[in-house]
Amino acid sequence: MTNEIAPRCGVAFKLDKGQQLKIVDPKGEQVADLVAYRQDDIHEVISSGRSLDYASKIYLTKGDPLYSNRSNVMLEIVEDMVGRHDFLLTPCSADTFRIIYGDEHPHRGCFGNLAEALSPFGIIPDQIPTAFNVFMNVSIDAATGVLRVEPPLSKPGDYIVLKAKMDLVIGLTACSAEQSNNYAFKPIHYEILLDAQ
Repeated sequence: MTNEIAPRCGVAFKLDKGQQLKIVDPKGEQVADLVAYRQDDIHEVISSGRSLDYASKIYLTKGDPLYSNRSNVMLEIVEDMVGRHDFLLTPCSADTFRIIYGDEHPHRGCFGNLAEALSPFGIIPDQIPTAFNVFMNVSIDAATGVLRVEPPLSKPGDYIVLKAKMDLVIGLTACSAEQSNNYAFKPIHYEILLDAQ
């Protein structure tokens, strides 16, 4: 069954070991922030630093594992139509919009949406890590290290599939930041699939 996350909104749900999460960009150029926690111990959480360190690269794609803060594999990317995702930048927040965009009355962003969605699982805002930003296209200037947020490379219908390697709680958004989504807010679709193998 296909589920829809409305523009600038977020959800949280359980994803059991062996299940697969298919994240679809139905209209193109829309980012989805993903965070993950171990179901029976929410202090074990997805880790950008460990995942990038162990992969020795910043762009993760098919075949790459996503590690926890305890160096356990939480998810593995098993399909990827886009091949460019970000694991450096934090979920956008009201502070993002205030500091970067100068908004006087800022949207709560992906951080606020994740905080609300994850609250029923006992997860508090201070436990929200750097997200795996699905479809987000961040380039890095090799000489200066300057980060530049470019339009996502995802086209309508493009998707990524991640397989759960442990029982997880997943937080997932349709990103709220203008620059990340080429200045248009769109929905994200997702499905939970049984392991096909």
